[in-house]
Amino acid sequence: MSAVLSAVGRAATGVWWYLREVSGETAYDRYVEHCRRHDAAERVLSRRDFERRRQDDRDRSPQQRCC
Repeated sequence: MSAVLSAVGRAATGVWWYLREVSGETAYDRYVEHCRRHDAAERVLSRRDFERRRQDDRDRSPQQRCC
């Protein structure tokens, strides 16, 4: 029984990771990590500012998305 639960847990973790990647949820996490690695001179944007800038970029380039 323990092996089955472990397999289900790994599968659920994989599905959760995939959904976060596809939806773009991890974009902010990658941005913050990038800033930390490169000691960015500018301050790290808040989540809200990051998402606003990201949405503005999408609105300026609508051909980059399918819908």
